[in-house]
Amino acid sequence: MAHEHKLEIFRGLWKFKSNTQKIWGVLAFLTLVTAVEVVLGIFKPEFLTGTYVLGMKLLNWIFIILTLVKAYYISWDFMHLRDEKSALRRAIVWTPVFLVLYLAFILLVEGNYVFDVYKDGFVKWNF
Repeated sequence: MAHEHKLEIFRGLWKFKSNTQKIWGVLAFLTLVTAVEVVLGIFKPEFLTGTYVLGMKLLNWIFIILTLVKAYYISWDFMHLRDEKSALRRAIVWTPVFLVLYLAFILLVEGNYVFDVYKDGFVKWNF
């Protein structure tokens, strides 16, 4: 069952992990990932803003990846995906991950094309 306590082996002893411990663990992990995002957003290190990967700054890729990690962990823990079959977990998790990456790719390619049309083409910047 999804709501039963997890039975874990700890130094040879059987130990139940309470729901309170799980909640604190989730809070600590999500706080850590969010703190990394905030620190990177405030300081914006030069080596991350000056490096381009696939047409986008490395810092932006880090933000996208950390956001996907948080979304995965939230669905893993709060939607109780850890207790489901692996095929269902993959279907639920990998579909949005693929779609988000595909959307980012399409937006980057089309945005770069529109920028090039305005920059090098005969269309003036009217706005």
